[in-house]
Amino acid sequence: MTAHFVGDTAVLTSRSLRHILRSPDTIITTAVTPIALMLLFVYVFGGAIDTGTLSTGSYIDYMLPGILLITIASGIAYTAYRLFLDMQGGIFERFQSLPIARSGVLWAHVFTSLVSILVSLAVVIGVALLMGFRTGAGFGAWLGVIGMLVLFTLALTWLAVIAGLSAKTVDGASAFSYPLIFLPFISSAFVPTESMPGPVQWFAENQPVTSIVDSMRALFAGQPVGDDIWVAMAWLVGILIVGYVISMAIYRKKIS
Repeated sequence: MTAHFVGDTAVLTSRSLRHILRSPDTIITTAVTPIALMLLFVYVFGGAIDTGTLSTGSYIDYMLPGILLITIASGIAYTAYRLFLDMQGGIFERFQSLPIARSGVLWAHVFTSLVSILVSLAVVIGVALLMGFRTGAGFGAWLGVIGMLVLFTLALTWLAVIAGLSAKTVDGASAFSYPLIFLPFISSAFVPTESMPGPVQWFAENQPVTSIVDSMRALFAGQPVGDDIWVAMAWLVGILIVGYVISMAIYRKKIS
């Protein structure tokens, strides 16, 4: 049964990845907005923003973790969009008439999202290095950063699956990602939370992005992570589980 699921998911993922290769503008578009934000914040606003002593001296070192999360939030909109088109085009009904694992269809979209977003993240990090980003992270710290980015991608992708399965229109399928894109702006991603007004500061300090960003920033700087990483992991795993359970419930209802 497991081999059947793995084989079917691999075939369906290959199908989805071929669509991405035929239309690489998806990856390019996903990376364009974060790169534009990096250019804007580093070369226009960066000199006026006081990040305290946490930054290693360059504002791009401080804000890159937030930019990476925005890259992921931008990319999952295309996952919801592709899933919605498959639903409307009757592809799911055709797949259900074949002897394949039913959940493999959703997992194929999830793995396709993960691969395409990781490519976009690599592009963004490459541009950041050209702009002066430097890190003291060792091999283990880089593994920690990559692991958090993968978990964040999977968690948001399952939320995108919910939107793709539930949306009534193409615009509705992708519009859900807009609040997620703006969430890092109300966190410690671009400025310390201490500089925010009271209610905004409370929200910023208690939403998931802040603990994730702070953990990644410490890993990049080669500093102790502290309790932030456990808070971040709890958020990531919790969102992932909730997104997965709701997605599968909606999917089973639609194909039953």
